[in-house]
Amino acid sequence: MSDALPDQKNPQDIADGTPAGGLPRRALLKGTAGILATGMFPAVHAQEKIVLRYLGTAVNQDKAIAEKFKADTGITIQYVAVTTDDVTKRAVTAPNSFDLIDTEYFSLKKIVPTGNLKGIDTKKIKNADKITTLFTTGTVAGKAVGDQGTAPKKVIYLEGEKSKVFAKSPTQFMSLIPTVYNADTLGIRPDLIKRPINSWAELLNPEFKGKAAILNIPSIGIMDAAMVVEAKGIYKYPDKGNMTKKEIDLTIATLIEAKKAGQFRALWKDFNESVNLMASGEVVIQSMWSPAVTAVRTKGIACNFQPLKEGYRAWAAGFGLPATLSGKKLDGAYEFINWFLDGWAGAYLNRQGYYSAVLETAKAKMEAYEWAYWMEGKPASQDIKSPTGDVLAKAGAVRDGGSYEARMGGIACWNAVMDENNYMVQKWNEFVAA
Repeated sequence: MSDALPDQKNPQDIADGTPAGGLPRRALLKGTAGILATGMFPAVHAQEKIVLRYLGTAVNQDKAIAEKFKADTGITIQYVAVTTDDVTKRAVTAPNSFDLIDTEYFSLKKIVPTGNLKGIDTKKIKNADKITTLFTTGTVAGKAVGDQGTAPKKVIYLEGEKSKVFAKSPTQFMSLIPTVYNADTLGIRPDLIKRPINSWAELLNPEFKGKAAILNIPSIGIMDAAMVVEAKGIYKYPDKGNMTKKEIDLTIATLIEAKKAGQFRALWKDFNESVNLMASGEVVIQSMWSPAVTAVRTKGIACNFQPLKEGYRAWAAGFGLPATLSGKKLDGAYEFINWFLDGWAGAYLNRQGYYSAVLETAKAKMEAYEWAYWMEGKPASQDIKSPTGDVLAKAGAVRDGGSYEARMGGIACWNAVMDENNYMVQKWNEFVAA
């Protein structure tokens, strides 16, 4: 993603409010800390009219989430929607302009060294120990997944609350608490292609000349291009997420050659643009995000989020706190993060094709047939609907990519910001202009 739009294991609860959690009950019951630790969300702040400015892309900024949170707690969420790049820019240059940031893990290499983010105290996060192992240890069902690029496990822990550096092993403080994540691949129109597609190499297959499209967000588009370069056997990268100048040159040259040959119908930047290209049939194969495939399907048009043998490009976002946040607003921000991990929001996001950070609580808020379809890769026992009631899949359908373990266990690389990012963007712009 930058997506744009959208599982795990559990050890044992920390700080659950019992003496066994190692915290004296009197300390727990002081103000919001007690509420956070017990995981209950009474409307204690209704009198204080807390407003949290939530900076992020439009992806998670869902009106229904803000309304449900306010109904449960009395706290107002005020969405501030900007582009992925602008989220990072504001975090670096205007850290007092928000109370909660929802940003991608790959942006942390730019933000954390500024000292503008406060390490999130996991002792104040009720479900911290239930966060998917994909983030904490880089594993799914006990097996390591690909970690090229900015794998969350590399940047999720900080040395302390005020640290400007990442910790090399788990600590009490997290840079971001994960919100949503997914693994991206190519979207295809199976009704128009009429044959199996199983490799990233197909994006540049001359068979689809004038009917292919690639994502025009440089840091993500270049990763898709690298997957194609490797799949075509042109070159194998030591780390697709951190290319040398020579590797960037090779990758861009491959794209420019294809573009000059008329391979691309479009270079898309916007979620809706990707949906329209596919729905119209102008494009039959392209970089795509899972919820965009879902959006095409809700129009009654065949569209697959295609599993490919080389694996997926993954992305992940999370909540961060500005270093200057304090008092009631800080309490409110912790309350929102705890509420977000408590299940309702996770189930809501899972129903859109994302994955939630704490699977156990989301599962508790989903119907068994929904969980079986979305997370276990089983055929739908009845029609699968979006949170707004649109039919996303008919009874009998199976989710593209199968189960959580199959998809998230098949990650090849993660979205990243390269050391040579400026050079890469310059070269990418040459491709766009070619």
